[in-house]
Amino acid sequence: MSERSSEHDNNSKTTPAPSASGPLQGIRVIELAGLGPAPLCGMLLADLGADVIVIDRPTSVGSRSIGNARALNRGKRSIALDLKTEAGQRTALELVHSADAVIEGFRPGVMERLGLGPEVFEATHPRLVYGRVTGWGQTGPLAQRAGHDINYLALSGALSIASRPGQAPSAPASLLGDMGGGAMLLALGLLSALLEAQRSGRGQVIDAAILEGLGLLGGLVSALRSEGQWSERPADNFFLHSSPFYDCFECADGGHLSLGAIEPQFYARLLQGLGLHDVDPAQHMNTEHWPALRARVAERIKTRSRAQWEQDLADLDCCVAPVLSLDEAATHAQAQARSNHVRIDGHWQPSPAPRFSRSRLRTPEAGPHVGEHTKEILTELHAARTARET
Repeated sequence: MSERSSEHDNNSKTTPAPSASGPLQGIRVIELAGLGPAPLCGMLLADLGADVIVIDRPTSVGSRSIGNARALNRGKRSIALDLKTEAGQRTALELVHSADAVIEGFRPGVMERLGLGPEVFEATHPRLVYGRVTGWGQTGPLAQRAGHDINYLALSGALSIASRPGQAPSAPASLLGDMGGGAMLLALGLLSALLEAQRSGRGQVIDAAILEGLGLLGGLVSALRSEGQWSERPADNFFLHSSPFYDCFECADGGHLSLGAIEPQFYARLLQGLGLHDVDPAQHMNTEHWPALRARVAERIKTRSRAQWEQDLADLDCCVAPVLSLDEAATHAQAQARSNHVRIDGHWQPSPAPRFSRSRLRTPEAGPHVGEHTKEILTELHAARTARET
């Protein structure tokens, strides 16, 4: 138990371990502290009831790097281990052997150099599911290259379909690549492998590449292209910010209104709501009419505030929604009705999702401080070790 003295809880106050609940109750996951996709994946599993233990670095006590704040570690427990020491590696090995799955998001080869690669557990823990998430994948010419969300979006082609005519492409920060193509794909892979392991008794390695995840997220666009329904010319593609019915338009108060009236019935109601009674709804997809009509729509929407448009269009089912800030989104009537957000440490966080008819998900609480549960987890390991030896 030398690790108990060298890797200790640096916080005077320890919160109770997160209560077990949800459909993943009884599943233990070991997460190696990292950036972005891996912590979010761990949070999703913890929300669903898994016992997620984060192995943190002792040097990071008191602070976490970008993308690895306490908000992404809610529902988890934290143990501080120095994986460059023999004692730290020994404890980490014991932790992994006690778990059903591992999550790591380092460049290929890092875990192997730490003595914690998947091959280490092939004989001693054959049921282990080993989840790895990287930008480019474990193999290929870019496997060892650094990258971030915007780079993966660019190389996957996804960034090209988020562009406006005459402007550089842009996309929401981290949502599509790191979190959509990375964390979600890794979570799907982990759960699929855990389910299969129940039948086969054997675990496996999940190689989740953000680049490939983005390709899957673009499945609808790929399908439209294969059917000849996707034009690369923005002037002929309503998704690419050229149409009068599918884009965001500025209101009189500087707020914005999103329009998404793709189907004919919604488009007809939108024209009604905007007071454009002289426009023929049957010319909906006539791209030659788009530029002039788009200008009229923009001019019309700018005559009223965002709140006024919300009120005026409230009774028309025409695919219109205000563009809300993060705080506004958390307090919107729809979000409040479903308790979509919870307030933790003075900040809004998204509630666990999806909803289950029987399983009750964890109540979100502040994530642990680095190393907060070190003593507790070491005690558990010692007790399990003693039980095996007697």
